[in-house]
Amino acid sequence: MTTARHLDTIDLLRSRGFPAEWGPSDVGSEGPGFHIAELTGHFGHGADPDADREAEAEAQQRLAEQEGLLRGLTERWGEPDLFSLASTQLRAERDEEVPDPWRRLSEQMGWLHLWRIEDRWIAVGLSEFQLLAVVTEIDPP
Repeated sequence: MTTARHLDTIDLLRSRGFPAEWGPSDVGSEGPGFHIAELTGHFGHGADPDADREAEAEAQQRLAEQEGLLRGLTERWGEPDLFSLASTQLRAERDEEVPDPWRRLSEQMGWLHLWRIEDRWIAVGLSEFQLLAVVTEIDPP
């Protein structure tokens, strides 16, 4: 059921227009030319040593959810491109111009699974604490 819910979220974002300004949305955040959905996760457990086991279980769950989502999207649209965000992160660290959502994504993860569908990019990535899906009309840098 989780994969179906994630696919529905991506379909919803594909059908939406983009806002004029950056801000929160009902599924994550959005800005001019992009939507970012926080499909699973949160921002960590803090310093609680007992949380390590729980964090590991959550990480395994996020990985399983990502694998299920990738299978569903690959069935729809074929194999994705693997897109490294390493050079994007380096450019951002050098204060070079990097458009959102790519700048925000490079701060959280190293690579994405990427599809070009019609006039939009669909990306799925796994950070340390979250599974994210992105719908954007902004070309990758």
